Amino acid sequence: MYKYEVIVYWSEEDQAYLAEVPELPGCMADGATYEEAIKNAQVVITEWIETARSLGREVPTPKGRLTYA
Repeated sequence: MYKYEVIVYWSEEDQAYLAEVPELPGCMADGATYEEAIKNAQVVITEWIETARSLGREVPTPKGRLTYA
C-alpha cells in the first residue's frame, strides 16, 4: 500500500464519495461509500504509478500529510 495523502469528500453532483490524491496529478477515484472510495483510490494509485513508470515519467515520493496555506 502506498502512503500518499488521500482526500475524501461527498459530491452531491455525483452522488458519490470522491477520493483525490493531490500528489499524483489527475489521480482520483469514487465510491458509493467512504470505504469503497478509499479502496478504489488504492487501485488507481497503483495504476497511476505503473503508467507513469511505463512512460518513463517521474513518480513523486509520498510526502504524507500536505499543508495548505
